Amino acid sequence: MQQEAGAQETVADDALVDAFVLHLRAQRGLSEHTVRAYRSDLRALEGYARRHGTPGLVGVDLTVLRGWLASMAAADRSRATLARRGAAVRTFFGWAARTGRIAQDPALRLGSARPSSTLPTVLSQDSAADLLDVARTRADDEDPIHLRDWAALELLYATGVRVGELCRADVDDLDLAERTLRVLGKGGKERVVPVGEPAVDATRQWLGRGRPALAVDGSGPALFLGRRGGRVDQRQLRSAVHAVAQVAGVDDVAPHALRHSAATHLLEGGSDLRSVQEVLGHSSLATTQRYTHVTADRLRASFEQAHPRA
Repeated sequence: MQQEAGAQETVADDALVDAFVLHLRAQRGLSEHTVRAYRSDLRALEGYARRHGTPGLVGVDLTVLRGWLASMAAADRSRATLARRGAAVRTFFGWAARTGRIAQDPALRLGSARPSSTLPTVLSQDSAADLLDVARTRADDEDPIHLRDWAALELLYATGVRVGELCRADVDDLDLAERTLRVLGKGGKERVVPVGEPAVDATRQWLGRGRPALAVDGSGPALFLGRRGGRVDQRQLRSAVHAVAQVAGVDDVAPHALRHSAATHLLEGGSDLRSVQEVLGHSSLATTQRYTHVTADRLRASFEQAHPRA
């Protein structure tokens, strides 16, 4: 009888999470990556609750939530992970209470973990140039994958777009004449970003020689393709960035570091904060303002190294 009740509670939790995911996709417009992360977080909470004697998500209270987050802190989970999981359960229980699926919201008094304000590696302008020079030289072997990697790295650095945004881009999203790229960002927000001449040149060669060599009947309109002709995925571009960085002898960077480097170099070159916000697609200027701290730190380090009375 107890086993049957447990099975019914699991089914009820499944239905509740499925309804929440539908809400996130249809009404909140969150990215698929965020939706998957929230679903995973709720499954983790459900498992923790059941192991500690609580019958699924409906029975979760503030004590369980605090215990769950504390258990992850004890396991040395990053502050960013704790902050996201806290956001996931607050969003979920707030929605469940508003829609009458639970009697009250147990997350109302749940504390919020602040995500770390540290940024990934920011390349110097010289290191970024070295990285892209290696990508260009590597493409001289006419391997279409190396042509793709060169064009992708140039676009990531030139535009500051997220790697997922670039993977989702289609050929028609790139206007080589106007030197712009249209991408779909977080929350389904579309933006158009400028593209520099080196990135235009690399992408033109990819479209002229690389992409046709990989394209198959099912390739569709994808701007970048994998070895088998399907749309490239984030894992493939991450591997490309790591491989080129290793050859170039610069810090091992992820694609997101190229985005941070682009933003930092724009500010160092005199671009205003609002313009950088538009390029990056940040909904809040406060997010973009993090880069002012990075540029100030770099200026201070340069001053201390160069000034005789620093």
